[in-house]
Amino acid sequence: DPLQEPEEDRPGREVIIIIAVFFEAGLAPLALALGWLFGHRPLEHFAWSMPDALLGVVATIPLVLMFLAMLRWPIGPLARVKKFCDTEVVPLLEESSWSEIGLVSLSAGVGEEMLFRGVAQASIGGWLGITWGLVLASLLFGLFHPISPTYMIIATILSIYLGAVFIVGQNLLTVMVIHALYDFAALGYLLRIRPVLEDEGGSN
Repeated sequence: DPLQEPEEDRPGREVIIIIAVFFEAGLAPLALALGWLFGHRPLEHFAWSMPDALLGVVATIPLVLMFLAMLRWPIGPLARVKKFCDTEVVPLLEESSWSEIGLVSLSAGVGEEMLFRGVAQASIGGWLGITWGLVLASLLFGLFHPISPTYMIIATILSIYLGAVFIVGQNLLTVMVIHALYDFAALGYLLRIRPVLEDEGGSN
């Protein structure tokens, strides 16, 4: 049936994972190139620090709780974000392993934070001041996630949160941990945990 061809031609989960990892990880060398061009090395404010990494873990908790609340009570425009998660993200990546989810999340946390915090926020902040660096880098981050207007707003707010933590802590490691851990928790819940809970609920 010709009508089935587009669905059959849809890339498999493994291909989607590979594309996502290469795209997100590819932002790291892009950040290095732009950092050299703008005179702000993206890893200038990166340092291995267990306390800063643990701060990132703790700072992820409010974001995860907000995500779970959005799924539980999808009020107003948030319903469209929940629908996107259910109809696009889950079918695209369903049955992904924990290691695949972790690889995508880590790639996004490192690549996007090097670009948006290490280069964009640092560069704009150096030119126009800390506040403008935070605001404009966050707007760019929102535009980088053009899934829907509501999703772009959520991404912008998330970026402001990450940017504020970066300003306070001055360690890129902290925001990398937050970003990667949040993505891991959100995807892990959608793809691995919620299906189990639903199966258990349906069997009772």
